Amino acid sequence: MTRDRALRRLAVRLLAGGCAGALASALLALAVPAVHAATPSAAASSAAASSGATTVSGRGEFKEMRFTVSQTRNLSSQAVTVSWTGGTPTTYAGSQFNTDFVQIMQCWGDDDRSVPGNPGPPRTQCQFGASPTTSRGSWPGNGYDDTRSVTYSADPSSYGMDDRYGAGRPFGQGEVPFRAVDGTTITTGTQNNPLFSYNTTNEIDFGHTGADGTGREFFEVQTRNEAPQLGCGTPVRHPDGTVTGRPCWLVIVPQGHLDLDGQPYADRTQVNAGSPVSSTNWRNRIAVRLDFNPVGAACALGAKERDTTGSELVSDAMSSWQSKLCDTGTVYGYTTLGDADARSRLAEKGDSLVFTSRALGTATGTSPPPDKVAYAPVALTGLVIGFTIERQPRSDAPPAVRGTAGTRVDSLDLTPRLVAKLLTESYGNSPWGAVRTTTSGGTSGRVAAKGYAWAAGNPPGLLSDPEFIRYNPEFAHLTVAENPSTDTDLVTALGHTDAARQLWRWLFADRQTRQFLKGQPDEWGMRVNPYFSVDPDLNPTGTAFADDRDDFPKSDPWKTIPPGSSDATVEQSMTDFHPYVDDLHSGALHTRRADQLWKSNWDPLASPPAWKSPGPQTVGRRFMLTVTDAASAARFGLQTARLRNAAGEFTAPARATLLASAAKAVRQDGVLHTDPATKVPGGYPLTLIVQAAARPAELDAAARRDYAALLRYAAGAGQRPGDAPGDLPRGYAPMPQPLRAEALRTATALADWRPAPSPGSAGPTGPTSGTGPTGPAVGTTVGGSTGGAPGGEAGGGPAADPTSPPTRAPGSGGPGSPSPVPPTAGSAPAAAPVAAGISPADPGGALRYAVPIGAAVGLLAALAAPLAGGARPTAVRLPLRVALPGGRSVTLVPRIPLPTWLRRLRLPGRPGRRPPTA
Repeated sequence: MTRDRALRRLAVRLLAGGCAGALASALLALAVPAVHAATPSAAASSAAASSGATTVSGRGEFKEMRFTVSQTRNLSSQAVTVSWTGGTPTTYAGSQFNTDFVQIMQCWGDDDRSVPGNPGPPRTQCQFGASPTTSRGSWPGNGYDDTRSVTYSADPSSYGMDDRYGAGRPFGQGEVPFRAVDGTTITTGTQNNPLFSYNTTNEIDFGHTGADGTGREFFEVQTRNEAPQLGCGTPVRHPDGTVTGRPCWLVIVPQGHLDLDGQPYADRTQVNAGSPVSSTNWRNRIAVRLDFNPVGAACALGAKERDTTGSELVSDAMSSWQSKLCDTGTVYGYTTLGDADARSRLAEKGDSLVFTSRALGTATGTSPPPDKVAYAPVALTGLVIGFTIERQPRSDAPPAVRGTAGTRVDSLDLTPRLVAKLLTESYGNSPWGAVRTTTSGGTSGRVAAKGYAWAAGNPPGLLSDPEFIRYNPEFAHLTVAENPSTDTDLVTALGHTDAARQLWRWLFADRQTRQFLKGQPDEWGMRVNPYFSVDPDLNPTGTAFADDRDDFPKSDPWKTIPPGSSDATVEQSMTDFHPYVDDLHSGALHTRRADQLWKSNWDPLASPPAWKSPGPQTVGRRFMLTVTDAASAARFGLQTARLRNAAGEFTAPARATLLASAAKAVRQDGVLHTDPATKVPGGYPLTLIVQAAARPAELDAAARRDYAALLRYAAGAGQRPGDAPGDLPRGYAPMPQPLRAEALRTATALADWRPAPSPGSAGPTGPTSGTGPTGPAVGTTVGGSTGGAPGGEAGGGPAADPTSPPTRAPGSGGPGSPSPVPPTAGSAPAAAPVAAGISPADPGGALRYAVPIGAAVGLLAALAAPLAGGARPTAVRLPLRVALPGGRSVTLVPRIPLPTWLRRLRLPGRPGRRPPTA
């Protein structure tokens, strides 16, 4: 065979192999689905479309106004943004809203046909009018504009006049009744009715319009769980078998600048605006339909149920996933349980799946179970400081600042030390009454109770702390009501959680904060409350405040009798000044409502008599902060503070910052952790990865399959952001591909797990491995190859379909091969970093490797062809065809003539060319 012919054949083989490789890569690309293939802009457009953001116009004198509701579909118990433009700036009579403000309420029912062109509900079916009945001295309403009270007029033409209610009553005074969805009707005493009250209503009595004609309010949408009288979201089953939630309405009533007589206000010192549900005001109402997800997943009756418990951080995600997973025929129950309690339950019983952020047996005083534990990442989220703050300018503030009165603050920057000051009750007004101001001889001074001299020397609250002003300079011109429910308090939840532990780890990782907790004053002389000092010599208890906490203790034992109390035996304690909430969700909801928790009102008629909260703070003067989770903050529209990370940056809890921190997570005892002490540029310090944990040996085969299906959904379709049932709610970042791949491997390992054969038994046919009490882990460990990072080079190949079991390589499970075995504590390196290839902006996917791998495979095949058949390989002849059924064929590679220059090429040693000399 001549060298020319050999060269030509080699070129043909290379070309044919490359083409075949390209074809194989295309087929591989089709076989590997892309997760979240949509571009960010497309995803954002899809999310906006699914949310049903709606803009509507006003009418009459408000025809220039445009109102936008941020979400009208797939609603649950949450907050939506109502914003407007084209309005007239609000004016005040003293502290009361006088002219040109906006009122918002939620209603139920069919169109009442009162406003042509704008369907909406009857005014009798709207939740409004539960303003306070006492202590209205500083309240910004006049007793009509925030109630259901109206004045009868047979031919009404003025605000607050009515053509029906009040007729025949003294002075024509009446009330618009409220009718509940079950038919219950309240005709009198509507301001203090048994169905909804000042503490539970979601109505917005006063929405401020700024100098530029714009305004914005966060409206709390309520389902039947929060407002049974409205029934919104009640499951409705249709003839085709589909289930939807009962719709409701969001109704906006703009108030203008006319008096009750229909003329412009003549007396600007008092407010005469009437009720929004009067027939005259109701003609200006704008109604927007609200579509709810069914409340309570309407799974088929009799379906089997699998129990899940654990971290509240996954609560919103599970609430979304549960309804979609009904299609699998399994009901996945979920109960929030403290992380430590959930781990203890799993270690003791092992018959369920729990959500946690730490491995079993890692907490002090605990030990791991004797068998293996499978871990799978399911959610990426974070702990946040949420707030509702409205600007209250000081009297000496510049005119531009005074013009911002009542508007919301959107951004705060908090250092670890500032958060520590709030959590340790170290501000002067935190132990309320321990420091009193006295006046003698025309001079004022501060007198501290015994043991509280430290409080007298500290700033009264956050707004008087120079450190806070340094990072938030606009507050130098603002003020706040000085009491325990405003700038001295950080609302926290009762109980032990991994989220609380993460926050304390962030605090103790900061050098300034550690020094402050040891008792060293800050640059301005502020000292820690000694009951929280980590120095036992400084702490009055004689014991150091622990640095490895997973709760938010109220360590200060301060008690006092409030000034002016007629009962000297009635004391208030720190838990009256700074009460706990039940959970992170409740903290977000109370903060959204600005429901001050300070129990300042004594109720002698309660059983037993007790201190009670007076209810929400006054509109325009709200100031509340809380520790909550990112999902709850997003759900209720809370602003969230930017926190200083270990790299010295202030970062907010956003998708990019959560992913940046997740990219630097380390594996400890088989579970991925994010460390607030790690310097992660652009990372959010309170990022948390929630893991699902199960003990395969304690579950039967059916339970393992069901839990595996949950994990596959959570790692697949459950990572698609959106508001529809089954989507990933706001406040979570879609997990990067390596974490999803790890969850899918765990799902496969869980479903395929088989117990190890007992000693001396032959066992099933073929080699097996298992997770007996003492059996070693054989085969692939869940979450990547032993010693490898999840999704890294040692972690296996491309991910398979995220909604179905991934294809298993030989030897990775299935009949006749070792079963993948979940890892136990200590089965992975103590600090193995997550794959460095995680990109915060563009999580990696298997699809990007298909074409280069396929082409490389084809090239190798072509190069190896001459060696495959011995000394005389079979030539590849073109055209290259593949036979199809029916006698047909398809051409893969056509006949390709070689160029003249290649045919004329002579190799060294070819006759006609002189061989090279030595």
